[in-house]
Amino acid sequence: MSNRVIYHAPQEEFFNDVIMNKVASKMQEEADKYSIYPGPSEIASWRNNCGKIRDLLALSGVSGTYVTFEYMVPYSMKRIDCMIYGKGKTSENVVHIELKQWSNEGVKSSNSEGNFEVDKDDLKVEAYTGGAVRTVAHPSQQVRNYNDYLTGFIEVLSKKELDIRGYAYCYNYVRKDGAALYDPIYNNLQREYRTYSGNEVSELAEKLKEALCNGDGFSIFNKMMKSRILPSRKLLDSAAQMVSEGNASAFSLLGEQIVAKNAILDKIRRNKKAVVIVKGGPGTGKTVIALNVLAELAGSKNKQYKVHYATNSKSLLEGVKSKLPKDARLLFSSARTFIPAKFEENSLDVLLVDEAHRVERSPNTRYTPASLRTDLTQAQALMRAAKVCVFFIDDHQKIRGPEIGDVDMFRQTAESAGVKVEEVQLTSQFRCNGSDNYLDWIEDLLYNEEITHKFSKDEFDFKVYDSPRKMYDDIVIENNKEGQTARIVAGFDWPWSSKLDENGELVKDVQIGDFAMPWETHMNITKPPKDYVQWYEWAYKESGIKQVGCIYTAQGFEFDYIGVIIGPDLYLDDNGKIAVNTKAVKDPVLLRGGDIEKFVRNIYRVLMTRGMKGCFVYCCDKKLSDYLKEITQ
Repeated sequence: MSNRVIYHAPQEEFFNDVIMNKVASKMQEEADKYSIYPGPSEIASWRNNCGKIRDLLALSGVSGTYVTFEYMVPYSMKRIDCMIYGKGKTSENVVHIELKQWSNEGVKSSNSEGNFEVDKDDLKVEAYTGGAVRTVAHPSQQVRNYNDYLTGFIEVLSKKELDIRGYAYCYNYVRKDGAALYDPIYNNLQREYRTYSGNEVSELAEKLKEALCNGDGFSIFNKMMKSRILPSRKLLDSAAQMVSEGNASAFSLLGEQIVAKNAILDKIRRNKKAVVIVKGGPGTGKTVIALNVLAELAGSKNKQYKVHYATNSKSLLEGVKSKLPKDARLLFSSARTFIPAKFEENSLDVLLVDEAHRVERSPNTRYTPASLRTDLTQAQALMRAAKVCVFFIDDHQKIRGPEIGDVDMFRQTAESAGVKVEEVQLTSQFRCNGSDNYLDWIEDLLYNEEITHKFSKDEFDFKVYDSPRKMYDDIVIENNKEGQTARIVAGFDWPWSSKLDENGELVKDVQIGDFAMPWETHMNITKPPKDYVQWYEWAYKESGIKQVGCIYTAQGFEFDYIGVIIGPDLYLDDNGKIAVNTKAVKDPVLLRGGDIEKFVRNIYRVLMTRGMKGCFVYCCDKKLSDYLKEITQ
C-alpha cells in the first residue's frame, strides 16, 4: 500500500520520531528496499526538512493528519519532498510541499549577486544547489509541474475524489518583494502556486490549517496509495484533441498507413504480448501513424489504455510536445525512461517507439545512478515495459555507432523472448512532394547504385548552387512565404563551439569562404543570445532559420524547403563515384566507431529528404557539384 513513499506515519508518531531523531534513520532503512542510497547531504536535508514540517504542523494547530516524505512519482525518477493528508472544511486534501534550503546569498545568477536569469519559456532560475551553480526550475514551477503530473496519473486526483494543493517552502530564504524568487515575472505563477519564505511561516501554517483542520489523514492516505495509476480521462482527452480538435488533416492516414494502424490496433485488442515493427523510408508517415494511434487510444470510450510515445531523439520529442496541450505532454518521454527500476513488466498497454533506429545498446547512460542500472539491452527494456511494443524504423537512418536499432535486431530480441512479431512495410511516402522517383534517385546516388530513377522539376524542386550564400538567401525567401517553413542544414564537417565568443555571441563555426553561420546552439550554452534558441528548438521555432542544423536536430522533422550544405566529407572520386572522406568528419560521436562511411551516406540521405517541396544543395567539392548539375539537367 505504501510502496511509493520512503517515510510515512500519523502526525503524532511523526512528531515523536522528530523529537527522538528517528526520521532520517527510518528513511535510510526504507530507501535501501528501493535501492536508493542517499549521500550525507541528502540525509542532512531529510533531517532539516522533517524538523521544519513538524514546526509548521505544530504552528497550524492541526491534528490527525498523515505525513509522508520522499513520495516516488509514477513513471519518473523524481521524488516529492513532503506530502500531508487530511480533511479541510469542505474537501479531503493532499498537500504536497517542495522544500528548499536555499538562502538569499545562494540564489544568484552567473553575472551578479542577488539576481538570476529567467528563461521565460519554462521559468528557470539560477540557484546555488548541490554544491554548484545550476539552472533549476523556480520552486513554484516545480510545484505546478508536480500538481499537473499527479493529477494526470493518479486516478483519485484526476476524478477529484481527493483535492490536491501544492506549495513551495524556502525556509532559509527571506522574502523581498520584487527581487529574486519574487520578481514580478513570477506573479501569475505565485498566485497559483505560492513559494513561501522563512519569514512567512505563519502564512504557510494558516494554509495548512485550512486544508487539514479536520484530520482523518490516514483514511485519505489510504485512498491515495490504493488509487490506480494511469493516464486520466482529462489527460487522454487532451491527447485526443490532437486529431479531433487540432489540425486533423495533418494526422489523416492513407493507404499503407491505415494498414499499419490496423495491425497495431489488432495486437492491442488481442491483449497479448506482441511486437509490431513498422518499416518505412523518409516521409512514409511513421510519426503520423504513431500519433494517430496514440490519439485514437486516448480517445477510446470503451477502455482506458495506458499508452506512451517514446523516442531517443530529444529534438523530435520536444518538437512533438510543443504542439500538444500541456496535459497531453505527459504521454511523451525519452526512450531511456522505460527501465525496470521505473516500470513494472507489462505495466503499459502500448509503447510507441518512434525513430527506433536510434535505439542504443543499453538504456543506461553515464548519468544513470547505480541503483537504477539494468543489464537489459534498451530493446529488451522497451519490450518488457509494455504488452504491445511498436517500433517505427528506417534501417537507412542509423547515423552513428552507439545506435544499433534495426529490424533484424528487434525481431531477434522479440523472438528470443518468445514474443510474436508482425512487420508492416510502408512504401508510399508523403514528403518530397510525393515523389517516389526523387527518393529512389537519392538512394541510387548516395549508395553508388546505377542511377535508373529520374524525377522532373514538376515533381520536386531540386537546385544545385555555386554559392552557399545564394542558397541560404533563397531558403530565407521560402521560409518567409506565408504558411511555409524552410531550414538550412549541413554535414557535421565543422566543429561545434560549446561556448559563446568574447562578445557573447554564437561562434560562426560553419565557414565556407566569406559565408559563415553558427550551428544550432550547443547544449552546454544554457542561455542562447537574444533571438536564438536552444538546439532542440531549432526545427520548430522561427529563429532557427538563423542557424545551420545538423543531422541530430533535423532527423524526424520536415519542412517545405531544405537547404543542404554537402561538406567535404562527400566528394566525387576519379572513377566518377561518390566517396566519403572520413577525415573531414568533425562529429566525435560518429568517429567512435562503426561503419563511418555508411553513416555519412545515411546522414545525407536523411538531410536531403527533409523537404516537402524542394531541396537546395551546395557542395564543397566542385566536381560533385558539377556532377549533380549534369545528372539533373
